Amino acid sequence: MTWRYDEWKAAHDLPVGVSERAPLGQQVRAGDVIATGTTYGAPVRVAGARHIGVAPRDLGRVMRVSVGAEVKKGMVVARTGRRFARAVSSPIDGRIAHVRGDGDIEIAPIVDRWTVRSTLDGRVTESTESTVTVEGSAWCLQAVAAFGPDAIGELALAVGTAGEEIVPSRVDVTQRGRILVAGGRSGAEAIARAHACGVAAVVAGAVPAAGLRAVFGDATTAHGAPSQTDLPTVLCLLGFGSAQLPLSLFAPFRDLASARAAIHTASARLFVFAAAGAVAIPMPSSVALHAEWGAVRPLDGPVTMADETRFASERSTRAVMTSEGPVPAANVIALAASR
Repeated sequence: MTWRYDEWKAAHDLPVGVSERAPLGQQVRAGDVIATGTTYGAPVRVAGARHIGVAPRDLGRVMRVSVGAEVKKGMVVARTGRRFARAVSSPIDGRIAHVRGDGDIEIAPIVDRWTVRSTLDGRVTESTESTVTVEGSAWCLQAVAAFGPDAIGELALAVGTAGEEIVPSRVDVTQRGRILVAGGRSGAEAIARAHACGVAAVVAGAVPAAGLRAVFGDATTAHGAPSQTDLPTVLCLLGFGSAQLPLSLFAPFRDLASARAAIHTASARLFVFAAAGAVAIPMPSSVALHAEWGAVRPLDGPVTMADETRFASERSTRAVMTSEGPVPAANVIALAASR
């Protein structure tokens, strides 16, 4: 978990109902549309062959639109004759979903139209009905979890120090379209205000679990989807609750401020589009979660592995010795370079 400039892949999952998608080899920029489609509801069954007096096997010969095509309400779908014509018209706006064996036609209503945008500058390396993958170079920071839809915007610092919490009064409409870095912590009120002001996303060291439930509801998941566009985007770098970002994570945000950036929520990654030499990354340290601290904190001093240690909250386990006492080894994360 550290900043790293490299070649990355971002796989964008597509909902059912793709109508257009970027072809293999196409060059795209973060924010470019790479797929569009339509979400349909339960189909409506319309009398077809028997209504116009033809055999079911002959219906295809007299249909004016093909299966899969979109139709408008009142549009003629099939027709026979000239002087004494008989016709089947669509009762709704929708799509010809299926022609049944008995000659009836199923028309699915249009519920929504969706768009998927790239979260990387690069080249399309996979393009299927279910996924479009883009590969390109960028600075990347791997987080613990991400919530909401993918986000693209200009990176901006909303705090001055690594452990500072963003307060709602410091968020306004002048930050519309930006990805705000909130430092150590962000609460539900600040996230809700940022979303209302048009902020693209909020990046924080940690967010209280109760705050996430207040914003996203009990069905919160760590994966974004096109249907979630009415929800905010939140990236939790270290965990949940509160945290103080280590210098190796926070300092580069100052150098990368105003750069174009994107959050790919499916992989919980922040991509920043700047030159490879734009940032000098401080030596990474480690972070630890401790029950008595109630937060994620950096371990900037020397640490060593200890023998079996008994903790009040659990059985005897391996520990990491810090200047403030032992910490369960499972609660310590080394901020080493990883993909």
